[in-house]
Amino acid sequence: MRKVTGRDGRDRVDGGSEWERRMSYSRAMRAGPLITIAGCVGIDEAGRYPDTASEQARCALGRVREGLLELGADLGHLVRIRIYTTCIDRWEEFAEVIGPALAESRPPNVLVEVAGLVDEAAMIEIEADAWVD
Repeated sequence: MRKVTGRDGRDRVDGGSEWERRMSYSRAMRAGPLITIAGCVGIDEAGRYPDTASEQARCALGRVREGLLELGADLGHLVRIRIYTTCIDRWEEFAEVIGPALAESRPPNVLVEVAGLVDEAAMIEIEADAWVD
């Protein structure tokens, strides 16, 4: 991931994925004190989706964390998190990773089951908002 400052002065984070280029979006963007993050699926550094829901959650949350760090924030700055999954019955596996990581700040969150994500193997996608005073 790398931080880029746009012509409008806003900082954004490009993760280098093909989807970002094709869909013309950034992994994260900072506009003043607001940071928004989207498109964080549970893919590992080798470009593969782990077999377990908990490991995909760890990878997805790691991508959120990386985007935040590039823009001067961390998980403690989250003010909202949205989790999309293709297998809501595995929520406890997601919770065993996400729960402890957000235990201090406890941002509002929602877990929503969807028909599909960007790849058949993807079980989770996270988007989040953070506020940095």
